[in-house]
Amino acid sequence: MFKFCLSVFFLISLEATSQDSLQYAAKDTTKPIVNIFKPTNSSLPYDKKKVKLVAYTQAIAYATNFASLYSFWYKDYPKSSFHFFDDNGEYLQVDKVSHMYGAYLGGKMSMQMWKWAGVSKKKYVWIGGMTGLAYMTAIEVMDGFSDHWGFSYGDYIANVTGTAFLVGQELLWDEQRIQIKYGTHYETYSDPGLERFAVRINGKDRTDRIFKNYNPQTYWLSANLKSFFKKSNIPSWLNIAVGYGAENIIGAYHTDVIDVNGVETDADAIYPRYRQWYLAPDIDLTKIKTKSKLLKTALFILNSFKFPTPSLELSQGKVKWNWIHF
Repeated sequence: MFKFCLSVFFLISLEATSQDSLQYAAKDTTKPIVNIFKPTNSSLPYDKKKVKLVAYTQAIAYATNFASLYSFWYKDYPKSSFHFFDDNGEYLQVDKVSHMYGAYLGGKMSMQMWKWAGVSKKKYVWIGGMTGLAYMTAIEVMDGFSDHWGFSYGDYIANVTGTAFLVGQELLWDEQRIQIKYGTHYETYSDPGLERFAVRINGKDRTDRIFKNYNPQTYWLSANLKSFFKKSNIPSWLNIAVGYGAENIIGAYHTDVIDVNGVETDADAIYPRYRQWYLAPDIDLTKIKTKSKLLKTALFILNSFKFPTPSLELSQGKVKWNWIHF
């Protein structure tokens, strides 16, 4: 199931509260106001008040997000005793990549906040990085008590992978040279039968369709070229991204059926599912120079999403050109 959207909400909630911290710092004229999202390779001076603020902020954000998650996802499904569930073959593993992204994104946000609080590198890397994993693991536990799902070891492995990708780069390079990004768009189907089935699975609400429909989703590994070739004349903002997605994912497995003109039919017989691989340029928005702290914060958040550019697509043994791709 697609749960990373709650991590995005987690990121935005923390960012909103962080603005209060900037205002708090402004009251002390002996200390400079520092944007918590400003890239830095060294910790800021330790500040006990900031540490407490970060801890309270993340605790409140966790509580808020889990309440929203329950309302958004779990409340309409029956509960059960804790159990495991093997969903590794579902959705051509697009959902597993979404878990990697969720753990990576939540950990990156938390890591930046602890860095702003002035804790040592060892602490902000491990405490911050593991926050994303803890958040996603808690979601898996909630799945374990849901009759409709269960604790998925495949999801958990994906969560660990996303966290390791974040922490490993920070320990090795003191920066995220390769970022996990996400892109999607709202999609409807021209086939009436397929559209009815999509509504039954994902709902009519536009937000539900965007976050629950795997077909328009793409997950990217976006590498900053200047970070690897520091003495080159490559623009500091230029990235190259490799993406993964899938098409015709009507249900979790190929055995799902769809009502076409009143006839129950194997969905894959009409819409065979397939994987998609992409290559595209990207922009690291955090490399754009600006003196505005608000704009820097906005660029940091937006940088979690793939910048829309043309792309090359490899799928079904053919290479295609897409004029615009998120």
